[in-house]
Amino acid sequence: MGHDHGVHDHGVTATGRHRGILAAVLGISVVIFAVEVVGAIRTGSLALLADAGHVLADAGGVALALGATLLAARPASGRRTFGWARAEILAAALNGLILSGIGVYVFIEGVRRLIDPADVEPGGMALFGVIGLVGNLIGVALLYRARAASLNMRGAFLEVATDTATSVGVLLAAGVIALTGFTRADPIVSVLIGIVIVPRAGKLLRESLSILLETAPAHVDLDRIRDHLTGLDHVLDVHDLHVLTVTSGLPVLSAHVVVDDSCFHDGHAPQLLDAMQTCLTGHFDVEHSTFQLEPAGHADHEHPTHR
Repeated sequence: MGHDHGVHDHGVTATGRHRGILAAVLGISVVIFAVEVVGAIRTGSLALLADAGHVLADAGGVALALGATLLAARPASGRRTFGWARAEILAAALNGLILSGIGVYVFIEGVRRLIDPADVEPGGMALFGVIGLVGNLIGVALLYRARAASLNMRGAFLEVATDTATSVGVLLAAGVIALTGFTRADPIVSVLIGIVIVPRAGKLLRESLSILLETAPAHVDLDRIRDHLTGLDHVLDVHDLHVLTVTSGLPVLSAHVVVDDSCFHDGHAPQLLDAMQTCLTGHFDVEHSTFQLEPAGHADHEHPTHR
């Protein structure tokens, strides 16, 4: 017996509500990439080149997130009952992989340049670094409020934020080289960039894989849900309880609920379903739920995997 209290719109996901921001950030990232490639060629700076590569990967990640929102907006079908909403999580996982690869590459290339440093022109390096910093700060400002909306928005924010950090690093390296002539400042910054990127990318990847593996959301306590439901009148037991996340902002729950036999005879079942739905929505922010109401003893006839 299913119950869906209210209307659930699977066509507009958490990321989908911020498509305009993602499009603007993508445009800014493409411009920064082009500028920094030119700057790296003209100045010989590894930090600028590494930052350009990172920006390119981030632009690709934002493009994936933007494309995923378009897929997620496609309507549900007989085979894809939640539409393409899960495409957002696939994009987030891919973003995590891309960031991880970029972080490792920057680290390795920075170590190589430490061993064999190259000449760098600090004035041009600083100029192009400032251009990158300004562009990234605009991107951070656009994404700041939307970063908590979904994994994709958080991923996009982290990517632009790390780009901002690398731009600051480029400027610091340029200043050191200009003042002291210590050209190894350039690869040192690159190594630090790699150290910063990898853990954040790993966290994004772990969280997206957790959703793909249909792990219960971290903020949901199954024992507390069971306690709340069994605390309602006429509810005797709850089993086969599952909570998973389809995409960011869309948790779903299903459960077998053992109730008094009287609920099947006096017409009380609809009111009980309303009470359970209100409990989940009010205490756990789970609006999409499906319940199977059972009389006492029914569980003895179910397959062991449903107990």
